[in-house]
Amino acid sequence: MRKSVIVPTAPKPAGPYSHAVVANGFVFVAGQGPLVPETGVVPDNFKEQVRQTLKNIETILQGVGCNLQDVVKVNAYLTDPTRFSDFNEVYREFFGENPPVRTTVQTGLIKILVEIDCIAVLP
Repeated sequence: MRKSVIVPTAPKPAGPYSHAVVANGFVFVAGQGPLVPETGVVPDNFKEQVRQTLKNIETILQGVGCNLQDVVKVNAYLTDPTRFSDFNEVYREFFGENPPVRTTVQTGLIKILVEIDCIAVLP
């Protein structure tokens, strides 16, 4: 079974894609950025962009009945690899003990400094 999901309290997708797809006991969350859903504003500060991006992912996961502890895989895309330690500092706020596996790469993003996607297991 496959179900596409749009979570009304998350930022609207920037293109023709779903926030998440639920399939075979997994939740596949599309790449999310730091847009604040209530205001449509992107924070200027790198750490705040990471924090807001993870909050957006958390909102989507909650919309399908999961939370961050259900995440098993994270892919993170940073425009500036010299900010890796700042990224890790904020990331630890959300994934403290028993963090999921993760891949972090440098990429060329437009208008944002970070994008993150993930895979979670339905509880």
